[in-house]
Amino acid sequence: MSVCDVVNTSAEKVAEIEVNDNLFGVEVDTGILHEVVCMQRANRRRGTASTKTRGEVRGGGAKPWRQKGTGRARAGSNNSPIWRGGGTTFGPKPRDYKYSLPKKVRRLALRMALSARMGEGNVVILDKFAMDAPKTKKFVNVMKNFDFDQCLIVTDDESQNLQLSVRNAVGYKTLPVAGLNVYDILKYPKLMVIQSSLEQLETRLMV
Repeated sequence: MSVCDVVNTSAEKVAEIEVNDNLFGVEVDTGILHEVVCMQRANRRRGTASTKTRGEVRGGGAKPWRQKGTGRARAGSNNSPIWRGGGTTFGPKPRDYKYSLPKKVRRLALRMALSARMGEGNVVILDKFAMDAPKTKKFVNVMKNFDFDQCLIVTDDESQNLQLSVRNAVGYKTLPVAGLNVYDILKYPKLMVIQSSLEQLETRLMV
């Protein structure tokens, strides 16, 4: 177990807490992180790009001109791929890019990403982030106390006002423990974890 400081919204230390080394002290393998990030990005692709083949392009049918005697090249259809307005050869068609990695690998990658941020000293454990109402200005002022331009905030499921406050703040994002993923942890240079979500995080990743 490692000991970390717990701070308040004024960036003042208020307590200390032990964090699980199996969660924040795992040896980082960049290859595994790369595999999981590639999987996440592939799964987000819509795969809706589509082009028409020569069989789908409007036209064709009649031979454009007779085979011999015109001085022009032979042509049998005006929807040939080599003609302007013709079909596309080997163009994209709607497809599903999704694939999956084993659950153990995905969990390990999450722990590695958390450990990487902890090893850099870029993890802040906050005692609480109480918001009586959605107020983006109040949220930005709190972030100024930490001098964070970009930050991912891991919350419990009850932080609705906080989630609404962050929506219009550029460079910041909140995620519940259930939605935490490798891509977002690596995308944001700073990671803020609400203390109440630590137990949920351990339950999710240490099963």
